[in-house]
Amino acid sequence: MAAASFAYDAEPALTGIDFTVLPGQAVALIGPNGSGKSTLLKGILGLIARTAGDVEVLGQWPAPAGYIGYVPQTDQLDPNFPVSLEQVVMMGRYRSLGWWRMPAKADRRAVAEALETVGLGNRAKTRFGELSGGQQQRGLLARAVASAPRLLLLDEPFNGLDQVNRDALIDTVKRLKKQGVAVLVSTHDLDLARAVCESVLLLNGAQVAFGPRDTVLTLANVQQAFGSVGVEMDEHTIVVPGHGGH
Repeated sequence: MAAASFAYDAEPALTGIDFTVLPGQAVALIGPNGSGKSTLLKGILGLIARTAGDVEVLGQWPAPAGYIGYVPQTDQLDPNFPVSLEQVVMMGRYRSLGWWRMPAKADRRAVAEALETVGLGNRAKTRFGELSGGQQQRGLLARAVASAPRLLLLDEPFNGLDQVNRDALIDTVKRLKKQGVAVLVSTHDLDLARAVCESVLLLNGAQVAFGPRDTVLTLANVQQAFGSVGVEMDEHTIVVPGHGGH
């Protein structure tokens, strides 16, 4: 991405973004609420207008169908809808299936492998609404993984998860990176950034800094991004007065 800017209905939302994420690597997107983290992910997906600069996914734009997997902050899937986890994950195959072709052996194998990847292979037939919130989040990640993406976009994937599900998601991201998947993850969690991300992109409506994790996550850079001289940072969290831990 080079000098890229994005807007909602001609209203500038994010400007001057320059960064690269390579296969097998992960970049953490960090910034205050409203800083443009979700906007950047939607821009890569082509869901909002790009007003300047260039965006490429594996040297192409728009990205070919199936190249990008996406796990949003919230999903519109009704947890009370009578559908199994396996069926939810099969939705990730629809780009290759089309809406009218029945799943083939390769599709079922991809779903089974995706469920194993997120540690839910033994819950395939479980009704989605009966899973815990953390298991549902892992199931949505499996849905993205089932499409065999080359780039995975995660928007605040660990919000509200207990330690067991956090650890499972971290292990999943590490496993995907070993398979050559590039990952962009929006997060406030410095433990997550340090666990899986080589680089950090710090945002506040524009790019504050991009580079190796430990080079970018300085107190001065974080204060610039969060716009508060009262920002505090330890090895686990960023604390902004009046906003709790981020």
